[in-house]
Amino acid sequence: MSFLDSLPTPSERRIALRLTKDAQRQLRGGHPWIYDSSIRSASQDGAPGDLAVMFDDDRRFLAVGLYDPDSPIRVRVLHRGAPRAIDAAFFRERLTAAIERRAELADSPDTDAYRVVHGENDALPGLVLDRYASTFVLKLDTAAWFAHLAVVVPLIEELTGATSVVLRLSRSAREEASLLGLEDGMLLAGVAPPSPVPFLENGLHFDADVEHGQKTGHFLDQRDNRARVRDLARGARVLDVFCCSGGFTVHAAAGGARSVHSVDLSPHAIEAVRRNVRANHDRPEVAACTVQGLVGDAFAVMERMRAKGEQFDLVIVDPPSFASKQADVDRACAAYGRLTTLAVALTRRGGVVVQSSCSSRVSAELFHGTVEDAARATGRPLRLIERTGHAVDHPIGFAQGAYLKTLFAAVP
Repeated sequence: MSFLDSLPTPSERRIALRLTKDAQRQLRGGHPWIYDSSIRSASQDGAPGDLAVMFDDDRRFLAVGLYDPDSPIRVRVLHRGAPRAIDAAFFRERLTAAIERRAELADSPDTDAYRVVHGENDALPGLVLDRYASTFVLKLDTAAWFAHLAVVVPLIEELTGATSVVLRLSRSAREEASLLGLEDGMLLAGVAPPSPVPFLENGLHFDADVEHGQKTGHFLDQRDNRARVRDLARGARVLDVFCCSGGFTVHAAAGGARSVHSVDLSPHAIEAVRRNVRANHDRPEVAACTVQGLVGDAFAVMERMRAKGEQFDLVIVDPPSFASKQADVDRACAAYGRLTTLAVALTRRGGVVVQSSCSSRVSAELFHGTVEDAARATGRPLRLIERTGHAVDHPIGFAQGAYLKTLFAAVP
C-alpha cells in the first residue's frame, strides 16, 4: 500500500446544505465558492474532503462540491446542474479537459513549462497543477483535496506521463496536512526530481525550485509577456524591478539588450537570475548583455536611480500582489501609481514601460486608469502600445479568476 492509500477517504454520506438566496443566485451564475456565512443549515458535520450537496428553497439540486469545515470558503463547487457521481471517472474527465485545452503548448518544442490545471477556472477549485518538463507540481489551497489524492495523483501520472509529482501547499492548508504526514515540497509520486528542475520557456533555459520556491517554482503566467519584452529589447538599456528569478531579464538579454539591471528584495532571487543568465550563455545575445543583479527594495532603488538621473530604454515593473484583501485596494493603487511615477522618470523619451498587476481585487479598469493617471500627472502621458491579460494556460472561468493585467506603453 502506498502512502497515499493511508490518507483519509471521504465519507459515503453526503452533507446536505441549504443556502441563502444570494448564495443560490451566485451559484446559478457560476461562482465556484460557498462561504460559511452563506449556509443556512447542514444535515450533519463533515470532515475536509467530504462531499456537500447544495439545494435551493424547493429542495432541488443545485451543485456538489468539496467541504472544508475549517475554511471560510466552506465549499469548493465541483459540479452544478444535474446530480452526478464524484469519482475517478469524474476527475479523469476534468483533468483530461484541462490537458486538452493546453494541447498546443504540450506540442511546443520551445516550451515545456506551463499551467496544466488552473484551479477554479478549470472546474477543479483549489487545485493547481504546473508542469516543468517531466516534473509536475500539485499545489493545493484547501485541505479538502487531501482525501482525494489517492485517486487524483495516479490519474495525473497516467494522463501526463509525469516522472515526478511534487506537493505544494498554501499556508492555510499546511496545519491540516501535517496531521496527515503531508508536507510542503514532498514527493507524492515518481522519482525525486533534480534540484532545481531545468525547463524551457520560449526556447530559453530556466530552472525552478519546485520544493521551496515561490508558488510552484516559477511565475508561469507571464510567459507571453516575457516573449513580448524580448521583441522590444534590441539594443536597449533595461531595468527589471521585482525581477524574481529573472524571466524578463533573460528574455530581454536574449532579445539583444545591451544591459539589464535586475532588482529584487530576495538574495535568492538575484542568485537565480545569475544562474538563469548563465544557463543561456550559449546564445551570443545573452553572452554580450551585461546583467547586473541588485538586492534591494524596488521603490528605494528606483528613487536612488531617479536621484542620480539614470535613464533606461525599457523599464519592467512586475510587482507581487499588493491587495490580498479588499481593504488593501486603495493602498495597492497608491503603490501602482508611485511605481508608475518612478518608472516614467527613469524612462528616456521614446522608451517603453511595461507594468503589471497580479491582484484580482484590482480590476483591469482601475489598474490601467491608475497607471495612466499617474503618468499624466508627471507631464508625460503614456502612449498605449498594448494591454494584455491571461495566456491560454491561465483561463478565466469566473469574474474573480481574472487577475493578471499588463500595460505596454511608450513614454514621450
